[in-house]
Amino acid sequence: MHPRTTISPELREWILATTRAGHGVPEVLRLLKESGYDPRQSRSIVAEVLKLPLATLLASTAKGSPQGLRTKHPEAPEVCIDGHAVGVSLSVDVPALRVLENILSGPECDELIALARPRLQRALTVDSEGRHQVDRRRTSEGMFFTLNEMPLVGRIEQRLATLLGVPANHGEGLQILHYLPGQEYEPHFDWFDPEQPGYEAITAVGGQRIASVVMYLNTPAQGGGTAFPELGLTVTARRGAAVYFAYEGGDQSSLHAGLPVLDGEKWIATKWLRERPYKKPKKA
Repeated sequence: MHPRTTISPELREWILATTRAGHGVPEVLRLLKESGYDPRQSRSIVAEVLKLPLATLLASTAKGSPQGLRTKHPEAPEVCIDGHAVGVSLSVDVPALRVLENILSGPECDELIALARPRLQRALTVDSEGRHQVDRRRTSEGMFFTLNEMPLVGRIEQRLATLLGVPANHGEGLQILHYLPGQEYEPHFDWFDPEQPGYEAITAVGGQRIASVVMYLNTPAQGGGTAFPELGLTVTARRGAAVYFAYEGGDQSSLHAGLPVLDGEKWIATKWLRERPYKKPKKA
């Protein structure tokens, strides 16, 4: 049994700062190797700092494994994009998480709701084979816009692309979800499990998911926040704000849930980002 590696505060902060800047695990490991660290030791160190299962890290960095982009993480106090100021009111290092203020304007929120309302259906999840399915854990209604389907959607997609440093074509279609009192989405991960048999089919259309942005289109009268059980954190659902979080496959700290709406209703727009350009899978 190998002794536990002691990680200096300086090294820990360097790994976190490097990933915050948008560098993926393979790049961090390469830089450590160039600095004289033993590759086996480096993998253990990075896995511990980023709270990743070592087996998952080894699989994602295996020789021949295609590596894609990673998002950069917005830094406080605010980021200005084409005259649109986005505030950063909360920052967490692991998982990389930011609460973003004013990511959407009031009129943009209202227009998204109006456009989505006639197209709502029971919200689906992706099963282990890559197929969409009804899931008892997710009790909302929802719909998807296609990429750049209309000017408003394209404008929001480009805003997120600029903010996070990943081209708009790495995003899945913008999803709008509507929750009524009592409806929720129980704790889950957004990344795809490499151990599931359908993993290759799911990731063939854009690679692993690397980040999520949950944008709140209204403020529920009570409840409806986004909870991160591993962090003891709940982000309040407030109109125009969002929670952004990034992850690697296997990242247990990114566990999250859409809490039940207790009074009123909740509307959100969710954007999932992939490590490579996303191509919508063809229907069988």
